[in-house]
Amino acid sequence: MANNKLMKWALVGIGISLLLYVGSIVYFEARLGYLQPQGSTSLLLATFDSNDKRHERVLRLEQMEGKHYIAVNHWPRRWYRHALGNPNVEAKMPGEENFRPFQAIPLDGEELRRISEQYAVGLNFRIRTGFPPRRFLRLDPA
Repeated sequence: MANNKLMKWALVGIGISLLLYVGSIVYFEARLGYLQPQGSTSLLLATFDSNDKRHERVLRLEQMEGKHYIAVNHWPRRWYRHALGNPNVEAKMPGEENFRPFQAIPLDGEELRRISEQYAVGLNFRIRTGFPPRRFLRLDPA
């Protein structure tokens, strides 16, 4: 009888811990989406949905071999789905005043492997964001 009670309390504790962890991820992602912090490596990306409605999102710009890359590092990824559906995007690069047109190109193969290795994120970040699948887009001038 005592073992059953102990097992129930252990399951309750695990359940509460899991809920707290998921809640902390939701809070972190919602706060990040609301604040959209900008730094010296941030760009403002404009994507367009199926109704041609404009959506803007602050993202971190990664660069490799003179090319521009952006990563999907979080669970909120509507901007990524918009870019896949309509790769004609606009971006305001760091230090620039105006948006410029780009083509958003999904990566695969060797290019994806190289950029993923160069811009790997740490375990602490992965835990904090709930281990979202990571994807990259290359921004080619249009």
